Amino acid sequence: MTYVPIPVAMLELGKPLPVDVWDPQGKLLLRKGQPILSEQHKEMLNAHQACMTESDAKAWQRSYERMIHTMLRDGADVETIARASMPAEIWETDYVVGTEVLGGWLDLQEILRGLLYQGEAAITPLQRLEGIEKKALELLKSDPDEALFILFQALADISLGYCATHALLSAVVCELTAEKLGLPEDARRVLFRSALVMNIGMARAQDSLTRQSSILNDGQKKLIREHPQIGAEILQGFGVADEDQLDIVRWHHELDESRGLARNLENRRILRTADGFVAKMAPRKTRLAMSPLGAAKSVFLGSATTSEKLGAAMATSVGFYPPGTYVQLVNGEKAVAVARGSRANNPHVVSIVTPGNMPMSNYLYRDITNPQFAIRSPVNAENIKIKVSQEKVMKARMERPG
Repeated sequence: MTYVPIPVAMLELGKPLPVDVWDPQGKLLLRKGQPILSEQHKEMLNAHQACMTESDAKAWQRSYERMIHTMLRDGADVETIARASMPAEIWETDYVVGTEVLGGWLDLQEILRGLLYQGEAAITPLQRLEGIEKKALELLKSDPDEALFILFQALADISLGYCATHALLSAVVCELTAEKLGLPEDARRVLFRSALVMNIGMARAQDSLTRQSSILNDGQKKLIREHPQIGAEILQGFGVADEDQLDIVRWHHELDESRGLARNLENRRILRTADGFVAKMAPRKTRLAMSPLGAAKSVFLGSATTSEKLGAAMATSVGFYPPGTYVQLVNGEKAVAVARGSRANNPHVVSIVTPGNMPMSNYLYRDITNPQFAIRSPVNAENIKIKVSQEKVMKARMERPG
């Protein structure tokens, strides 16, 4: 029998447990349906290395993900979700769900967010991460422009939670850039999976900070400094033995390039640059999001720590106006980029707002090489007051030439 550790820290006092609790040798500690009565009771379970069967672990994790989805649907804020304990009920259907990760980018975002929130208490994390990585790479290969569109749109929506969107988008930017630079596939795979978990050491705090209007306190500053090391330790606790992944996560913020393994230097540079680029484009309570063009100039065109070759590769891979971000045209219309063009400053765009600031009932593809439809300036997502219809975007996108 295979046993999986129970996330004792995420158990709520007084709630019945939906699984039998065992020790690693198979001795029954608690029957299903019994509650945790006190903090001392939790300490006792920790002391006995409380476990559950692998099938119970997978089902309980599925129940947790469903609970998080319901909370989001019902409008719960990120801080409430971050404090959520493990659910007290497991459905029968939770036991028969396949191991493959299904759905699209927002489904992946939801699954990854649950894992990052659990941190060191995550259930069967390596299997789940493998499924997320496999599905994300399939979706990215199928349509890179759609991947960027959905994830940049999600980045502007704080209600979805920031940590998982940041991780997925950073991973996508890393993969596109590394491929442009000609890195071998095995190096790109370790870079991709490192990006997915680089901030696992502060995932809940990362989401809370996007909503915080006050300045960082000393504890938060300390966590930001130390989260790469914490993240590497969490991954080691999961059973990650890949020295390269641990090295990339541990040093992904480090500017002193003499630290860490020399063979991972290029991967660490790519991840650090992608991480900064995505972060600058994310909205905060304390500031507006930076435009993609501004973020590009700040991070990989104007930075002394980013090589010209890396900056050019990332700019070409993502564009100065990536899919999912907004621009204003010379004729006054506001448009959303839907695909990258032949050059970084030449995206395919679809107009969604009239010059009079009215939402268009039918979105219109615009050729920006036509002077009247040329890009005048980038537009922050906060200044777009409509909800963009992906169905209308895809329909207009199909009308583009070529």
